[in-house]
Amino acid sequence: MLSFRLFIRDLLKYKRSLIVAIAFFAVGILMGAIESDRIANLVMDDIEVLRSYSEQLSQTATPELSFFKFIFLNNSVKSLGVIFLGALFGVFPAVFLLMNGLVLGFLVTVQAQKGADMFDLIVKGLLPHGIIEIPAIIIAAAFGIQFGYFVLKGIGELGARDRGERTIVWSDFLISLVRAAFWTVILLLVAAVIESTLTFYLVR
Repeated sequence: MLSFRLFIRDLLKYKRSLIVAIAFFAVGILMGAIESDRIANLVMDDIEVLRSYSEQLSQTATPELSFFKFIFLNNSVKSLGVIFLGALFGVFPAVFLLMNGLVLGFLVTVQAQKGADMFDLIVKGLLPHGIIEIPAIIIAAAFGIQFGYFVLKGIGELGARDRGERTIVWSDFLISLVRAAFWTVILLLVAAVIESTLTFYLVR
């Protein structure tokens, strides 16, 4: 049931939702980059909270382990929430992607304006873990969006006279949802290991 091959098959099956999720994330990045001055007040509080956590974790006896636990738990809980709260018509995953894109676009733009070394920022600070973490988050949101779409479609099909006329096989989809949640957490585990070790030392 949790086979990686079946997980890839699910991604291909629901590729439209994956494309929609990528589009939401890309729009968020674009808005964060273009409207960085206007959205500063919207995202700075969250960034300051993360910065405060980062400083606290850096001062612990084992900062790598502290960073790993914080990053993994934070990303996993949010991603699982994105998948299953997608049932609320897909609104939560869409907003989640837009906000994450906004923050990423905002941070990169602001650092560029300050004259930061973009090679260090992207190649050392984002790429090592982001190449796994960002796709995992997008995949989680894509399944959440698909869940919301199926809920809306299911409501529309309630008027079908015969149960056999309904097109959604909920048992199959819920198995796919559990499989997606499992592999998303695995990917985020790998990303957290990289971010708390390799990325930590590269940007130190």
